[in-house]
Amino acid sequence: MIELGVNIDHVATVRQARRTYEPDPVWAAVEAHLGGADGITVHLREDRRHIQDGDVSRLRELTHIKLNLEMAPTEEMVGIARRIRPEMAMLVPEGRHEITTEGGLDIRAQEARLADTVARLADAGIVVSVFIDADVAQVEAARRIGASVCEVHTGPYAHAFHSQGRDAERPAVVAELDRIRAAGAAIRALGMRFNAGHALNYFNVEAVAQLPGVRELHIGHAIVSRAVFVGMREAVREMKALIVGAATRAVIRAAR
Repeated sequence: MIELGVNIDHVATVRQARRTYEPDPVWAAVEAHLGGADGITVHLREDRRHIQDGDVSRLRELTHIKLNLEMAPTEEMVGIARRIRPEMAMLVPEGRHEITTEGGLDIRAQEARLADTVARLADAGIVVSVFIDADVAQVEAARRIGASVCEVHTGPYAHAFHSQGRDAERPAVVAELDRIRAAGAAIRALGMRFNAGHALNYFNVEAVAQLPGVRELHIGHAIVSRAVFVGMREAVREMKALIVGAATRAVIRAAR
């Protein structure tokens, strides 16, 4: 069954705007859990622009669902992950100039270094994921470095969907979805788990949720944005219902 991981970074963004103690990301994680989230994702950035070290420690201690730590493949972050021991660590590219992660990790350009990072994380009992573009060559490189999970960057699909009038049948949208589908097939053929995420929202998520074999969708900004108006628990509940419903319909169609 498809799962939903909720990224709560931007709860911390609101808190850090005032350098205060609220809203509390741990409280958001609990509310997300009660809304049906299967996991919690946070990105501990080098510049600590939102999530702080203390947040990760408290989430590790207090959340009852799996914790996915997004992290740059740096010595500092590997040390933190090995100490905290989240269920999953997702390696992502990171730049201080970017507002959010803008592209997938170029594994092919740094295979030896990343293989060492993956090995050190796996040695601590952590499942290692890599955030990559929908590129079969990057999928193959992910397998070579020992990753267990590939999360496919859905940003290009989401941006095409928005720019093409939110019309899922426009050629540009279909082309981006086909790229994700092909990457997902390659991931599964190589024995890795197929996850997806980035810029997914309540209007574009169903087509991705219907892709064969997709295991988890990681969604943050859209859920936190809706939570401002309806609350975190309800925002998660609505998203979970959308993705489970879409995935179920795809299974039923495939069985006919």
